[in-house]
Amino acid sequence: MKKLINDPAQVVSDALDGFATAHADLVKVNRRPDYVVRADAPVAGKVALVSGGGSGHEPLHIGYVGRGMLDAAVPGPVFTSPTPDPILAAAKAVDSGAGVLFIVKNYTGDVLNFETAAELAQLDGIDARTVLVDDDVAVQDSTFTAGRRGVAGAVLLEKIVGAAAERGDSLDACQALGERVNARMRSMGVALTACTVPHVGRPSFELADDEIEIGVGLHGEPGRRRAKLAGAAELAAELVGPVLDDLAAPAGTPVLMLVNGMGGTPQSELYIICQEARRLVEAAGLQLARSLVGDYATALEMQGCSVTVLLLDDETADLWDAPVATPALRRGL
Repeated sequence: MKKLINDPAQVVSDALDGFATAHADLVKVNRRPDYVVRADAPVAGKVALVSGGGSGHEPLHIGYVGRGMLDAAVPGPVFTSPTPDPILAAAKAVDSGAGVLFIVKNYTGDVLNFETAAELAQLDGIDARTVLVDDDVAVQDSTFTAGRRGVAGAVLLEKIVGAAAERGDSLDACQALGERVNARMRSMGVALTACTVPHVGRPSFELADDEIEIGVGLHGEPGRRRAKLAGAAELAAELVGPVLDDLAAPAGTPVLMLVNGMGGTPQSELYIICQEARRLVEAAGLQLARSLVGDYATALEMQGCSVTVLLLDDETADLWDAPVATPALRRGL
């Protein structure tokens, strides 16, 4: 195992200290319990958006804390959900009386712990709601989920609902918008190599030199099948085809497409996948209205990528374009 770390057991703690140093103008990092809040939190009269999950997926979720996106993010151990206590502490730190919306990827540990935190928040007088992200079309039930997994689509949902909360939408409206975005969004990924969790010290699964995992999860969970490595055009078809089939959108629908790197894939390769995916989207009669390419929801150093397609309307397109200022996504501010 070759990693730029000190103690494998202190990776998350050390990384949070570095994150605080790098982005002191945008966020505040609380320690024991660990959570990140926007620098101006709490914002009076604003619905607070809180997300989180296991570390190792950076910049998801701590990288999206800031104006126009999340008010707080709670990092757990690598690939392990945070417990309810830091989630509740983060919610209290950002609540201004307008309510808190938890954005939760559909993994069993995340769901249970955020649900518990929401119940505890309600007992403390905070109106806490939840939006579940389950955009992965690869498998219906997986190693860590009942139903579809929540993957890179969380980035799009956090941006769009974050913009709505920033403009002053109510808790009811933000929750409804999050559910609408999730219903109109699908993702699928592929792994070329495994990743190595620091405290484990060995790859999370084995792939032959000429083998890939189609439909892999964000933690390296099995997907639909193992296959031989193919060219970018064929791989793009393996990802985009099931996404478009599941969405079944009418011709002419505008879409936002995210080509997301898993942490170890060169940008040049992601752009090649983007171009191939664009051809498939347009061949299906859809309009590629927005696109985003890069490492936005990773799996440590895994080589691979995912493609997310979101069906847009005028409101969600405007909210996507709205100003945002976070460590990992910034424009217009």
